[in-house]
Amino acid sequence: MTDIRTRTLPLAATLSIAALALTGCVANTAPGASAQKKIAVSASDDACAVESSTAGSGTLTFAVENTGSKVNEFYVLGENKLTIVGEVENIAPSTSRDLTVQVGPGTYYTACKPGMVGAGVGQAEFSVSGDELQSTPEADAVVAQYIGYVKTQTEELLPKVQEFVDAYKKGDDAEAKRLFPLARVNYERIEPTAEQFGDLDPKIDYRKPGADEEGIPFTGFHRIEMDLWHTAAVKNGDYPGDPDLTPLTPAERSKLGDQLVADITELKTKVAAPDFTLTLSNITEGAKGLLEEIAKPDGKLPGEENEFAHTDLYDFYANVEGSYVAFDTVRELAVANGEKDLVSELDDRFAGMYALLDTYGSYEKGFVFYDTVGDTERAELAAKLNALSEPMSRLTAAVVKN
Repeated sequence: MTDIRTRTLPLAATLSIAALALTGCVANTAPGASAQKKIAVSASDDACAVESSTAGSGTLTFAVENTGSKVNEFYVLGENKLTIVGEVENIAPSTSRDLTVQVGPGTYYTACKPGMVGAGVGQAEFSVSGDELQSTPEADAVVAQYIGYVKTQTEELLPKVQEFVDAYKKGDDAEAKRLFPLARVNYERIEPTAEQFGDLDPKIDYRKPGADEEGIPFTGFHRIEMDLWHTAAVKNGDYPGDPDLTPLTPAERSKLGDQLVADITELKTKVAAPDFTLTLSNITEGAKGLLEEIAKPDGKLPGEENEFAHTDLYDFYANVEGSYVAFDTVRELAVANGEKDLVSELDDRFAGMYALLDTYGSYEKGFVFYDTVGDTERAELAAKLNALSEPMSRLTAAVVKN
């Protein structure tokens, strides 16, 4: 699991042209930043070789050559391996494109994504030494960074959901149950963005009460959950005599699974569209909203999100990760606006939240089933979440200044 609990990231690393993270164009050198020689990157179908793993702070240009057979992307990630510092995409085979970023001292990671889908290849540590940057990132550049992160999450989400659906359609229930919480992680990190696209979030992630209340078909992750954990759903007793408790046939499973893949594909396509955009307040309110997702009455903290699978801690952790990345992306704007104390407080509260969640497991090893977490322990989780949510409620005002 990525360790992002105990330090403040040097996220003065920003793009000097706002459209860079969206288009992959080459940025101009920012005023006051020292020019650096180009760092060669060889991006193949199965590797991402960066000429150097160290550099001095300032403006860096990565010259990315696609030596493979697939369209490729190149990323510079923050120390948490999630925050997007810079990206260049749509690098066709046998072509080259440059990525120029400004970076302060700290630890970063580089990676390539052949085919522009999935988790990527060749992730490697990249260390920057020297002086802190004195420049403040532009708001548009910060938004572009976050849009790059959202795009990356949808690119990783689609193949994970496909793998989960494939197991479900084949009737391999044990494998589908194992993959269910993992297939949801990337979605839970960016759910507020998905909620902007009309009925996509209801189709993908509504629980049965929400679908019934709004009079829409019950589909998506939780419809599959109800079918996979059919015995638990029947014993649950909340839906006596409901026709959705009838086990699905192979044909019905196939239709349901294919619909989820189609909806996730649509989400990925919408996020990748040239006209997709966000505002600073979308980012900061999304960070707050992800924490609210955990605490709401039908959320993770009460154990209602995955009421049959009891895999709520995976979603809990992913929501916290998504909230952290959103905060991390705007942190330098908050500091520039005189809110250094708020930034420090949020770093401390996130560290406390992660430390507690880590006692319950990890993505790699698995989290404990949430129905085994007692009331005392849930109260402790609630206290940590409340302690984090309070300063998070002040983030928008700290970042979005009139």
